[in-house]
Amino acid sequence: MSTRPQHAYTGPALPVIPEPTHAERTRTLLHLNSLATLSTLSRKQPGFPFGSLMPYALDDTGRPLFLISNMAMHTQNLKTDPRASLFVTQPAADGDPLGAARATLIGNILQVPDEDKAAVRELYLARHENSRYWVDFADFSFFRMDILDLYYVGGFGVMGWVTAADYALAAPDPLADSAQGILAHMNVDHIDAMILLARTHSQLEATEATMTAVDRLGFHLRLKTAEGMKGTRINFPTEVRTPTETRTALVEMVRHARRDI
Repeated sequence: MSTRPQHAYTGPALPVIPEPTHAERTRTLLHLNSLATLSTLSRKQPGFPFGSLMPYALDDTGRPLFLISNMAMHTQNLKTDPRASLFVTQPAADGDPLGAARATLIGNILQVPDEDKAAVRELYLARHENSRYWVDFADFSFFRMDILDLYYVGGFGVMGWVTAADYALAAPDPLADSAQGILAHMNVDHIDAMILLARTHSQLEATEATMTAVDRLGFHLRLKTAEGMKGTRINFPTEVRTPTETRTALVEMVRHARRDI
């Protein structure tokens, strides 16, 4: 788990707070999405991957759940060989797909046993309400991925393997569902405050600032400087878990920064 020191902060000493782990970021990514690319092993062309667009839901440990037709090619492939991968990505930031977070899950996808079907059905329909129209068709069945390994890419230079055990123990970031609202608010109403925070915490002089990501431990800024575009991460003084706590932390950080000018 990586840490980033605070810079040029003259207020009370702040604890060094780590960034969310790759496992947490992967859980958050899968929580925020519900559509992925499923690659199964082709029955028609043995050894070759067969890609399909696949809606999914998640169980309590983050295992992907699928409702698929027995007539679908990927279902036929899975019944021959359950080994598969699932690729999930966030929408491209600023039109740059290589800067977006993504994850590949590797594992076996097996039909859900009878004793688990009721619980899986409830979880899946909560994520995909329109599936209620065909969920009980005789040729549709629930499948679940038993994850063996994961690989996370958080953008340029941020990547690594995640164990299945670490992923299962991780939780989505508490700001996951509110992050977009926080970013929109900061980027419309508080550009000057972010420029100030970049100066006092990261020693970067910027003329423009955009908050590109926020989580329970901190946030990322993209900055326009005299030397070109730069990025930085700034930690909150303490962990936040709600939009209100996030606002309180940012207001306090700006207050300290203005006091120290």
